[in-house]
Amino acid sequence: MTATAETGRAWSLGARAVRWVAPALLPVVNLALALLLSGLVVLAVGENPARALWLLASGAFGGAEAIGYTLYYATSFVFTGLAVAVAFHAGLFNIGAEGQAYLGGLAVALLCLGAGGWPTTLVVAAAMVVAAAGGAAWAFVPAWLQARRGSHVVITTIMFNFIAAALMTHLLVNVLIKPGQQSPETREFAPSTWLPQLHDVARALGWEIGRSPVNLSLPLALAAGTLVWVYLWRTRWGYELRALGHNQTAAVYGRIPPARTIIVAMSISGALAGLMSLNEVMGVQHRLLLNFTGGAGYVGIAVALMGRNHPVGIVLAAVLFGALYQGGSELSFDMPALTRDMVVVIQGLIILVCGALEHALRGPVQALLRS
Repeated sequence: MTATAETGRAWSLGARAVRWVAPALLPVVNLALALLLSGLVVLAVGENPARALWLLASGAFGGAEAIGYTLYYATSFVFTGLAVAVAFHAGLFNIGAEGQAYLGGLAVALLCLGAGGWPTTLVVAAAMVVAAAGGAAWAFVPAWLQARRGSHVVITTIMFNFIAAALMTHLLVNVLIKPGQQSPETREFAPSTWLPQLHDVARALGWEIGRSPVNLSLPLALAAGTLVWVYLWRTRWGYELRALGHNQTAAVYGRIPPARTIIVAMSISGALAGLMSLNEVMGVQHRLLLNFTGGAGYVGIAVALMGRNHPVGIVLAAVLFGALYQGGSELSFDMPALTRDMVVVIQGLIILVCGALEHALRGPVQALLRS
């Protein structure tokens, strides 16, 4: 074999490694760097970074109950991460998942308050529909404004988050509040409207797992991820959506209608965000509360960025952030110097390195794989 052929073969192998290995290796390198920086923060407050990392990991994965809590947090992040990813593939930045989840939760709560005598199966099916419809409806207006009037979707979705929060406050304080109480929340739903928890389902099948809030919305989130993958990469409509996100001029030349595609993409994104409310409203709280989303809509942005806007990556990133939430609670309990605010700093470092600084390490990793 000639030297030229050897060089070409080596270049081909290097290009293949860059194409297939880099997308998987880069998040690992980013995460390792983020953990290293987090260790320096822990060291700065006078604690042992190795012990802090061990407590964080054991608090998130140290038993069936801990794993259940991690997956409970991750479930919400899967929905909101998918919501951000679908819009991103269309070239849109949906920052309104928080408000869309609010409206989805409102629709679910109204259904559950009036469906006390319905069979649980029917309530769950109807709740999925109204949660998706509520989120999609709240995303439709910013989508229409961008598609038809040129209003930037980033600005309008942020504004709609505040409108949703104000609407929820008004309704829970003045309309839906349970009579005779001061806390702004509805009355508890009838038990027949609750989402089954997975430890109860497992017990019915003869298995014993730890008690935790993880519920039927977890398999629904995984199913949603599968459907998103099929839609984006295995259908004509998904191809049109991604084509618009890559190059709007080329998409128009290919007779892909930009306005309709933008509205469809944002509506699907809002529907996924609205489904997040099933986990909290029906699965855990069994009532409608103020701020039940807990910032999951914003965390979904980081989850989508870290997961490279792919459903598999989003699920893995959601589990990571779920572990940070659950393990961080245990960490702040066992190491009082590391308060909850310090855990938020660690989360912020991971978002910074894995999201904002993603491209800073892309070049060195690709050069290493080519060598």
